Amino acid sequence: MSTPGVPALGILAGGGPLPAQVAAAAAALGQPVFIIGFQDFVDEAAIAPWPHQIVRLAAAGEILSALRAHQCRDLVLIGPVRRPALRDLRPDREGGRILARLGRALFSGDDGLLGALVRVLGEEGFTVRGAHEYLQHAVGHAGALGAAVPDDLARSDIARGIAVVRALGALDVGQGCIVQDGLVLGVEAIEGTDAMLARCSTLRQAGPGGVLVKLLKPGQERRADMPTIGPVTVENASATGLRGIAFEAGATLLTDRDACIRAADRLGLFLYGIGPNEF
Repeated sequence: MSTPGVPALGILAGGGPLPAQVAAAAAALGQPVFIIGFQDFVDEAAIAPWPHQIVRLAAAGEILSALRAHQCRDLVLIGPVRRPALRDLRPDREGGRILARLGRALFSGDDGLLGALVRVLGEEGFTVRGAHEYLQHAVGHAGALGAAVPDDLARSDIARGIAVVRALGALDVGQGCIVQDGLVLGVEAIEGTDAMLARCSTLRQAGPGGVLVKLLKPGQERRADMPTIGPVTVENASATGLRGIAFEAGATLLTDRDACIRAADRLGLFLYGIGPNEF
């Protein structure tokens, strides 16, 4: 249990390293932490140092009871979770009630669903905070992060990618695309960035490699699903034959900033933060 009388930060944890990083950052500030790890997604070894409970995704009754037992008021939703088919959810009684309150958002894109989830958690008495509030050091800044910088052709591909991702985002489809010499090789949907990169590895055209562009969707609920880049993303971008990665500065989390920069420099890729109104 958390310290009696001291509210804990509740972390609803999917996969990857970021849930543990949020926990460590909160603990360093002196805030107790309690983690709900989603079964089949969370890295259990990574969250082992903190109080936690492994719970099925749709077991909302168990989740809410555990959060309240640990006096959680503020919540962070962090880490990827593969979106299951509704028929596979098997919600408990409370989960069924939550699903009914989510309503039509269940059939919308990720941002629509996550926005509705943030609203419902607010109605349950919780305040949802963004992971970036605890991981300021992991937020990518504007400009080149490593040695390489985009040339004029790459900047043209970045501008094209921005237009494409904004159009996709307005439809709540995805956060990324790959552009080579003005040609869109692939767009991100439910499969995620790494799967898109793998799919595009056979689509590369002759000439200089393309660019991966990742942005927030227009009006996106950034407290639940900020774009994320890790060293594996950099490695996969290189394997796909890309020249670099451009991301929205101030709105993208780097799971390991230094490792991303080292990988980009070793592979000759640029990592570039797109500033406001730059393109």
